[in-house]
Amino acid sequence: MSKHDKIVETIPVGPLGIIALEGCNSLGNKVNDYLAGWRNTRESEHKGTIAFSGYQKESYLLNASCPRFGTGEAKGMIKESVRGSDLYLLVDVTNYSLTYSVCGQTNHMSPDDHYQDLKRIIAAVGGKARRITVIMPYLYEGRQHRRTSRESLDCALALQELTHMGVESIITFDAHDPRVQNAIPLKSLETVAPTYQFIKAMLKKVPDIKFDCDHMMVISPDEGGMSRAVYYANVLGLDMGMFYKRRDYTRIVNGRNPIVAHEFLGSDIEGKDILIIDDMISSGESILDVATELKRRKANRIFVAATFGLFTNGFDKLDEAYEKGLIYRLLTTNLTYQTPELLTKPYYINVDMSKYIALIIDTLNHDNSISGLLNPVERIHDILSEYGQDGNKAK
Repeated sequence: MSKHDKIVETIPVGPLGIIALEGCNSLGNKVNDYLAGWRNTRESEHKGTIAFSGYQKESYLLNASCPRFGTGEAKGMIKESVRGSDLYLLVDVTNYSLTYSVCGQTNHMSPDDHYQDLKRIIAAVGGKARRITVIMPYLYEGRQHRRTSRESLDCALALQELTHMGVESIITFDAHDPRVQNAIPLKSLETVAPTYQFIKAMLKKVPDIKFDCDHMMVISPDEGGMSRAVYYANVLGLDMGMFYKRRDYTRIVNGRNPIVAHEFLGSDIEGKDILIIDDMISSGESILDVATELKRRKANRIFVAATFGLFTNGFDKLDEAYEKGLIYRLLTTNLTYQTPELLTKPYYINVDMSKYIALIIDTLNHDNSISGLLNPVERIHDILSEYGQDGNKAK
């Protein structure tokens, strides 16, 4: 029985509704297209029953908006019924391309603005939905996940606030530190890793890539990403190494202690392709420092795969690194805003996550387990076999 046949054997929690907040429209449309396509072609003897009323639609996207007053204040509005619906709210808190007017001045939307709009839409639902699930790929304030001095714990506060407003479950991708789920121990916070999608994209876009320990090595750019790199290494049967950052704790520059040097721990990398795995690229400086150190150790091609490409300092340094041969390919997902300029870069590979999100929504709407989706080992080995590269996989 295929996964689609298994899904339809259970009754939906409620009529499916998707609200893609402004800034997440593109991803929301792609997710909706997959869901509409699957459900309009899916056959089942149960689909004629009242439990499946409204199951097949051309669109599951609901009309919602957050108009603003001249002062910059806003309100959430939902312009169609959500009573009894199983709602999924998609929000990209990093989309800075959107603007709004404040007393005649133009402001770019910040993560705080997007988060406030999310709460406004939840408030507009007014408790009428059967269930609310928030899909927030980049976890709001995820880097402020612990207290190291007298400072705020913003991520934990945000998670508690959402669940107090009636959110049943929060789905995020590659959380900076998954232990932040301890803030809401009685609610669901799922952190999803795009491991399979990265490997699939590299196999498709780089025909001569070889996932074996003689030709490739996985590198963690810092100690915080060790578990991520260990997972890739184990699944692919590769060796791994890591860098750790030596920082100057006597100074603070741009809100953080500056990095003095990157120290490497690992085996010989000479002549091997390198896969650097990280959760995000912010300014890109750390990744380029690591790539420089790897090239100094005679590494071959360097692939950088990060779930979120924020590129807060632009692309000039990345362009220069590509021209110098420091990096060969850069992979990020469409879970956050991608500038048109980024999509034209010769070294960039876009990893589309919309099908994966649609499958998660479809499964959850039928109240089925998503544990199989969160553990992609079997799918990774299947696609490696498809490309004839499963000979060195971890047993």
